[in-house]
Amino acid sequence: MPGETVAGLDEALAAVDAFDRALVAGLLRPHPAQAAQLVEFADCVAGTPLGAKVAEAAQKAAAGAASEDHFVALAAARAALLGSVHDALLVRAQEMAGRARGEEAVPAPERRPAANLLTAARSWLCDLARTGWQGIDHELVFGAAPIVSSMLADPALRRLATLLDGLAAELAASCPGAALEHVPARRWADLWSRALLLTLPGAGGAPSVGVATGRLLPLGVDVQEHATAVQAQVHAVFEPADGSGSQVVRASVSAPKTDTVVGAGLWQLLRPHMSLLAAFSEGRSMELTAMPVTAGGDLVWSEEHARPGEPADAFATARVALPAAVDAVTTPLDRHPARLAVPVFLEGYTARKDDEALTFTVAGHPLAVDTDRIPAASPLTPEAVAASGACIGLLRWDAGAYRLQPLAVETTVRKKAVALHAGGWAGGTSDKAGVKAEKAATDAVAVLRERAGRLLRK
Repeated sequence: MPGETVAGLDEALAAVDAFDRALVAGLLRPHPAQAAQLVEFADCVAGTPLGAKVAEAAQKAAAGAASEDHFVALAAARAALLGSVHDALLVRAQEMAGRARGEEAVPAPERRPAANLLTAARSWLCDLARTGWQGIDHELVFGAAPIVSSMLADPALRRLATLLDGLAAELAASCPGAALEHVPARRWADLWSRALLLTLPGAGGAPSVGVATGRLLPLGVDVQEHATAVQAQVHAVFEPADGSGSQVVRASVSAPKTDTVVGAGLWQLLRPHMSLLAAFSEGRSMELTAMPVTAGGDLVWSEEHARPGEPADAFATARVALPAAVDAVTTPLDRHPARLAVPVFLEGYTARKDDEALTFTVAGHPLAVDTDRIPAASPLTPEAVAASGACIGLLRWDAGAYRLQPLAVETTVRKKAVALHAGGWAGGTSDKAGVKAEKAATDAVAVLRERAGRLLRK
């Protein structure tokens, strides 16, 4: 259950924290405290296949003589430790959900020859490690700009380019590092280590893709918003037409945006690219024919491979189909506690609200509810979640504990039982509040499009 201790979890995270602290001041001229942190980190993977390489890398880094290969070994060990934490937390979450985990390994991407751009990116990332977060300046950070610009021309490198661009933007906003009062050591080390591993030949290649033919039963929509981009991720159960076992899958759609497009305007950007959003709002399933799908359970959405199906209630799917579905396997580089998002169905819980914090008590165990993740463009509200009797959500791990992100609830409104969904307005709505929000968003988007067109004409 969520409140139970996971063996070895604290030790693994402590080792990761030790390495992250060593990165703060940089590894060009390490202090004795940093050397001790590197030894602590290396000791945690001793006896594993990485043990000898990491011990050598830690020794070299402690002496200020680490090469790029040594930094790669340290990043790999860090990713392996967090991967083990992810796996342990995932097993516990799946036990709570009452589902099995996929056992097949995810095939490695097709290898491609090392490129000069990968080498340049790796060199820049190693310079960051030597300098440390407290030593960053604009000259060092802007060294990523020409690398990112060149990478964007190659679709196979855009994943890494986007990651480098985001990391560089955060660092630039924090320059000079010597003036920082607080260093987000875990976050920046996460981005650094993931980017460094993606510079290895083949690591950032396209995932293995198969095809899916059958019925897709949506469960809920997770909206992820940034100032310049928005993504809607639909979590669903896929039932293959050949009668084989059902699987939990995801389908995502993204769109660029300006920071002035918020609320219901987000749906207007996303709707034209995915008919699944409209089907979800209408309470319908989708029939898929040879839809591309990765081994990790992500549908590579293509409208030509999908058509609307029969009515399908998300809560009926959660009660009947979800328990029998198998969770998709996780690709190696995605094994990180922050990426944990396990669809679950809960009912029979009690809700308690202390100030702004909401907690469900499930089978005698407290489970924090993350109402901050509920999108503004939604009929779902924290008040409705607190008054609910059943909930579809994503079980996540945040700040050392499991947290539930609500995607939909069954509750009572004016003595009438209703289901409210975070993606309830995804395909449009006749709800009074939704119509008002849509009109305001339509006006804002129309103005932006007119201004953009005027600029293009000039």
